[in-house]
Amino acid sequence: MFDSGVGGLTVVRALRRLLPAESLIYLGDTARVPYGNKSPQTICRFAREDAQFLLAKGVKALVVACNTASAHALESLRRECPVPVIGVIEPGVEATLAHEQSRHVGIIGTTGTIRSGAYQQALKAARPGLKIQAVATPLLVPFVEEDWLRHPALELVLGQYLEPLLLRGMDTLLLGCTHYPMLVPLLRRMLGGKVRLVDSASTCAAHTRDLLKAKGLLRAGRARGGLQIHLTDRSEQAEALARRLLKGEALRIEAAQL
Repeated sequence: MFDSGVGGLTVVRALRRLLPAESLIYLGDTARVPYGNKSPQTICRFAREDAQFLLAKGVKALVVACNTASAHALESLRRECPVPVIGVIEPGVEATLAHEQSRHVGIIGTTGTIRSGAYQQALKAARPGLKIQAVATPLLVPFVEEDWLRHPALELVLGQYLEPLLLRGMDTLLLGCTHYPMLVPLLRRMLGGKVRLVDSASTCAAHTRDLLKAKGLLRAGRARGGLQIHLTDRSEQAEALARRLLKGEALRIEAAQL
């Protein structure tokens, strides 16, 4: 799986819990992060290069653990890659619509993801009468990457972002960024159980399990699978965040050349 940075490691964490026997290879394109402020053409080129790096390692399936790349490059990757390709948007949409009581969905994500309209369009196509509000929340990723999850300023920023959604009666909040599962404890406390949370990490992991099972690709046995982490820029901050997100794993982080 790949992401523009290390936020996609929340998908790795979810997959390690759900499919412990599978061996996982993760590529974080930390040298070119973020993808969200790039043109769609550049995002597609970067995603293709990321995919080729992983395909060269003989992977049996490819997870695009990046909302921006999923929004812009997923279909072209599916046409070009010889293995199944899973994005994070479709699983999130399916999980949102799985509950009939969802009537008013709020979406938060990076500016690039929200601007793409990928979540909004997919939700509208599946349930035309659904009320949808999408808000770009670009300040949240820096809080996660700085490990300021308990900082009072984070709650203030989240409150500002969520206020217009709550005032209009949001009943479901779709977390459209793989960094955002780290915010779930705070969000649950702030929202008090009044709003259902759907995060792209756990939904993507469940979707991946179902697809591998359907195609007969699930790994049998009880032995724990391997884990490889590759970063295009092994900065101190990126490595520290990777170790924080995958706490408890014996990580060996290697440099990647694309």
